[in-house]
This record gives sequence, C-alpha cells and structure tokens, in this order.
Amino acid sequence: MAERWDLVIIGGGPAGLSAAVYGARARMSTLLIEKGRPGGQAATTEEVENYPGLGRTTGPELMKQFREHAEALGATIVRGEVGAVELQGPVKTIRTKKGEVYEARAVILCPGAEPRMLGVKGEGRLRGKGVSYCATCDADFFTELDVVVVGNGDAAVEEAIYLTRFASSVTLICIHPEGIMDANKAAQERLFATPKIKVIWQTMVEEILGEDHVEKVALRHLGTGERTELPCDGVFVFVGTTPRTEFLRGTGIELDRKGYIIADPDTMETNIPGVFAA
Repeated sequence: MAERWDLVIIGGGPAGLSAAVYGARARMSTLLIEKGRPGGQAATTEEVENYPGLGRTTGPELMKQFREHAEALGATIVRGEVGAVELQGPVKTIRTKKGEVYEARAVILCPGAEPRMLGVKGEGRLRGKGVSYCATCDADFFTELDVVVVGNGDAAVEEAIYLTRFASSVTLICIHPEGIMDANKAAQERLFATPKIKVIWQTMVEEILGEDHVEKVALRHLGTGERTELPCDGVFVFVGTTPRTEFLRGTGIELDRKGYIIADPDTMETNIPGVFAA
C-alpha cells in the first residue's frame, strides 16, 4: 500500500525545506523526499554572512535550522532518490529507486540544480576552502586577495567584474584563443576595460592545489601543451549549471531546452494541474 499525503515535496534544498514549512504550517500532511543531506547547494557553503537576522553562520548550520523548523511544524523528511513519477490525475504517485511508493494530492518539485564542476583534481576536496561557484556569496572572503575565475560565458565575465570590488587581482582562464569568448560583446568590453582583470587565453585548469585551502592552480596551454602554476587564494568556477530534472523527462512536465522546469511566474504551477515547482 502506498502512503498517501496531502503534499509531497521532491528535493530538500532551501526551496523544498521552505515549502515544507508552509505545507506543514497549513496543517497539510507534508512529506519531503531528499536523496542526500537536506540543504542542497547551500549546505556546501562554508560561511554565510548575508542571511537576515543570523549574522555569521555556516551553510550546514543554516540548513539544519531550516530542517528543524519544518520538522517542528510537523513535516516528515525521508531520504530517498525519486526514480519515477506519475503526475496526471488528481492523485500523483512518486516512486523511489529503492521501491518506496508515495501518493499525493499535490506535488512541489524542488530538485534544484548543481554547478557544473571542472572535474579536476583538488576541486572537490577544496570546495568551500577557496573553491567557489558563487561570487556574490563568497567574494568578500577574498578581500585584497588574488583569485582565479574559470569560464568565459556571461556569468563568468560578470562575476569576474564583480570580484574586482573585493580582490586585489582577478585572472580569468579562457579555453578559447585570444579575442574569442562566449560572453556577449557588451560584457566583454566591460571586462577588457577593468584594470584588475587579466585574461589567460587558450588555457585550461588541470589541477587545484593546496593543503587546507587553495594555494595555486596548475594550468595547461591548449596550443603548446606547456604546464605552468599560478599562485592564488581562490578559484571561482563558472562553466554552467545542470538542473536535476532527468527523472522528469517523459512525464509530461514541460522543461526548457536546458532542462529547467517551466512554471507560471505567479502561481508556480507547472503545465500539469496540482504540480508546482520552486
């Protein structure tokens, strides 16, 4: 027999946990399914200084408070990875990869996204210890320090420019030959007009080095193959994000070409009645 709930939330990041708070507070039987530790990307952030009312805290501690808040109001949080969903009709069915089955009158999809990683040695080990995927989150930790930005699209260029408000120097690593970038032309013009920014062309990061924090990056020139090392205090990676929506393909939920869920901007309802996204 499947367990039936008023509301099932898929994904336990800040959006999912917030939805659980509101669902439980509205006296709905509320179940949240999260495949890992609740908190999403926020739980991987070493320090948080800009959450209203808390002053300085850590990502894991803040997400722990989110979870405790939801559970205190009556929400149930279970660990499981959703493998299939049947969303048409008044009762929705959610199946995990381990065989659990849940039914719901309404579903909120909060699967989140994850920064696309470089996949190089040292990146995972030093994440939150100099490796970052969000300049607006972490830039102030690098005041008067030297940082590297990896990427050459709009996000990489805009974040590199933002970082110059804090860092002593910003070095952008671009895989393309000199003068070629994926970012729009207006952003490129601003980049080249910013004195604190240096671009290293036709180069990739092969390794991020350091003991307890980032100390330098190993670079390889794609034309000559020459390997060099560049001392730095931080590495900001902007090579795209990947939405965690693979399990929704073929379910009838409308996704955009990148895989993100399309929802009404006012109601957050998807194209299927009773199914929402956050």
